[in-house]
Amino acid sequence: MAFDITPYIDMAPSQVRSLIRQGKIDFPTAGMCRGYAQANLVILPPEYAADFEEFTAKNPFPCPVLEIIKGTPETHDMGEGGNICTDIPRYRIYENGVFTKEITDASQYWKEGYVGFLIGCSFSFEEALIREGIEVRHIAQGRNVPMFKTSIQTVPVGPFSGPMVCSMRPMTPENAKKAYEITEKMPNVHSAPVQMGDPEAIGVTDIMNPDYGEAVDIYPGEIPVFWPCGVTPQAAVENAKPPIVITHAPGHMFITDISNATLNEYLEKKKK
Repeated sequence: MAFDITPYIDMAPSQVRSLIRQGKIDFPTAGMCRGYAQANLVILPPEYAADFEEFTAKNPFPCPVLEIIKGTPETHDMGEGGNICTDIPRYRIYENGVFTKEITDASQYWKEGYVGFLIGCSFSFEEALIREGIEVRHIAQGRNVPMFKTSIQTVPVGPFSGPMVCSMRPMTPENAKKAYEITEKMPNVHSAPVQMGDPEAIGVTDIMNPDYGEAVDIYPGEIPVFWPCGVTPQAAVENAKPPIVITHAPGHMFITDISNATLNEYLEKKKK
């Protein structure tokens, strides 16, 4: 299903979050708020939070943590006054590891002690690719990015384990090389591609049938390029089977107030 992000390309993140909160935007956020970092979401009951935090530390490329939210669902580092239960267009609820429903407001599910994780998103590096003249196909076609469960396994921690999920963008081999050089400098938003040109090498047998998102056209002379993806925790949640987990719906992100240009420096400072 195509949707139009044109009105939101140069809007401020707080404005778009407000429209999402009001229920006026319920579609994928790729290309919105040009220049600002977007984030994936996982909210867990307290007894699972420490293991999950360690899982993200052991798997930094698919799961780069931008902010951990405790106490209330309000965000601070990534956007003062934001709310992880209302400011994402669509959420997924997992019960005992099974995806049971998709909703547009998760407020009723937040309980005392719950912990939210905002995780870096490949939508952040797409801006850098577009700036260098590389077309990002799902944005050009008004679709959600195609994402695949791969044969690459994450480092397991406690109950969390499973395949790395990768997002795919088709491009010419020349552009793929350029994209590699651009994104390897961005470790907090998934870094460099893990595979270029040979989907079967990472267990992807049908490139037109993604596990999440939507298929995009691949033109003659192009190769599929795969990056680690922040939907990886959803695959790990399916294996861990907590009684309840709230995530973003793939492609429907939290838009932060931090610019892509300063995100890396900001997070490196915070680590110190």
